[in-house]
Amino acid sequence: MNISEVVQYLEAVAPKELQADYDNAGLLTGSQQWECSGILVSLDVTEDILVEAEQKGCNLVVAHHPIIFKGLKTITANSFVERIIISAIKKDIAIYAIHTNLDSVMGGVNGEIANRLGLQDVSILQPVKNVLKKLITLVPHSHADEVREALFAAGAGNFSQYDHVSFNSNGIGTFTAKQGAKPFLGDIGKAHNEEETKMEVMMQSYNQHNVIQALLSSHPYQEVAYDIISLKNETPGIGSGGIGTLSQPIPEHNFMELLVKTFDLQVVKHTKLLGKDISRVALCGGSGSFLIQKAIQAKADVFVTADIKYHDFFEAEGKIVIADIGHYESEQYTSDLLTRILREKFLNFAVQKTDLNTNPVGYFLKSQGS
Repeated sequence: MNISEVVQYLEAVAPKELQADYDNAGLLTGSQQWECSGILVSLDVTEDILVEAEQKGCNLVVAHHPIIFKGLKTITANSFVERIIISAIKKDIAIYAIHTNLDSVMGGVNGEIANRLGLQDVSILQPVKNVLKKLITLVPHSHADEVREALFAAGAGNFSQYDHVSFNSNGIGTFTAKQGAKPFLGDIGKAHNEEETKMEVMMQSYNQHNVIQALLSSHPYQEVAYDIISLKNETPGIGSGGIGTLSQPIPEHNFMELLVKTFDLQVVKHTKLLGKDISRVALCGGSGSFLIQKAIQAKADVFVTADIKYHDFFEAEGKIVIADIGHYESEQYTSDLLTRILREKFLNFAVQKTDLNTNPVGYFLKSQGS
């Protein structure tokens, strides 16, 4: 198996087009044409991770966090990033990052957090806009089913809760084939009327190429007429954060204990407790301060995330409890998620989760110094 097969699968799970503007997901070192000897999954890429990969016979590291965020003008081993890149190249180890694009899909990082907390009726907290497009085409009745199924197979008409979604209406198409044409229906130089199906399907913008190719390959006409319309609608199942409900409301202190137990925490930084039961939970793996107001608007009782700055805590304004559980802690189960995703696809291939804790943050508790 080549590394390209792994890359193609991961980008089907979480398309690169969904990553944030600042991000750098994708293959960062190595070649897709290399034969893959094994996959090591981790949250971060460190020098120790590369040593572990080499020891375990893995020449592909799949990590959540990209080791390269900014452009490198030199690679001279003067920083940990440069040393890791040099080491990966020397060891012929490919590094693939699947970051904010994995944050953005329903079954990604935030879905894993929601599952760990036992949340129900989970949805995206802030769905993205401007990702959907509508394809409109005309097909002779005799081939409508064939073309429609081809579009569905290419990913059109697929939403978070529904699949095979389309709208169809009947009408009469007219055309006259010019000299040199090879019409599927009608004769050269003669006006032709044909009963056609007007077919409308939604598609994600990042999947447009595949859908159009499916249309062209399945449509019987020599020249296929179609329109593509960009939509501003929110896209179900794609976006930032998540929100769901507990199976039953619990007191705030009990919820904090649930966080500590679920994520093996040393500490939870939080705003003032409000003396209310927790039922509706908003969350965002990693840095989620940009979603505080969205969590309030969604009437969440608590917002679980990380990297909240001092002044951002004031945004709670007694309307919500903000719980900062730490960046690594909030995303630690991403390695389990990616390992599971890869093992389900590549049943007879070595996919291993790292044995290392890559968290660069430690906690010195007051009792330790007393």
